[in-house]
Amino acid sequence: MADKVIENNQVSIMGKVASEFVFSHEVFGEGFYMLELWVKRLSDSSDRIPVMISERLIDVTQDYRGEYIQVEGQFRSYNRHEEKKNRLVLSVFAREVRFVDGEDEKIKSNQIFLDGFICKPTVYRRTPLGREIADILIAVNRPYGKSDYIPCICWGRNARFASNFEVGSRVQIWGRIQSREYIKRLEGEQTEKRIAYEVSISKLECVQ
Repeated sequence: MADKVIENNQVSIMGKVASEFVFSHEVFGEGFYMLELWVKRLSDSSDRIPVMISERLIDVTQDYRGEYIQVEGQFRSYNRHEEKKNRLVLSVFAREVRFVDGEDEKIKSNQIFLDGFICKPTVYRRTPLGREIADILIAVNRPYGKSDYIPCICWGRNARFASNFEVGSRVQIWGRIQSREYIKRLEGEQTEKRIAYEVSISKLECVQ
């Protein structure tokens, strides 16, 4: 049953290690650490993607900055309580990690497949230049009654198609994980630069 559920959330990313390991939490004596990867886009820019890795997969006492790794796993979420409300925190949960020799052109550096359910109304809009965009939030089931809530964005015909989705609809999504910076307004005049993560959709289907 657990293996069957895991099929609905598959991620493969390859990139350059951009940070040291930072301890996250421990479960039944197993330590989990956060690491950031620079993952190249087709353009010259990159996405900075957080990865959660078990100490049983890699030596977390080492500094691997500048080395390249490939990670297979799932895109997961949890709610962190801050500023009197919950904030959705996203990261790639690693199940397999291997070192690679630089950027291998034969390996797709960033791909994700999700099979889940629309959990809030789709936000459809047009840019000032008339480009169609839709934001959707899907819940992807995990074993033991848990779910991951993944924000996704699509454009053009995909956006128009997604605008008709109803809450509760089951969808399958193929795409890539992307990061983007934004400015968060705090109390008074204070602001803070933050990074948001979402799935940029290349293909989606509604499953009847």
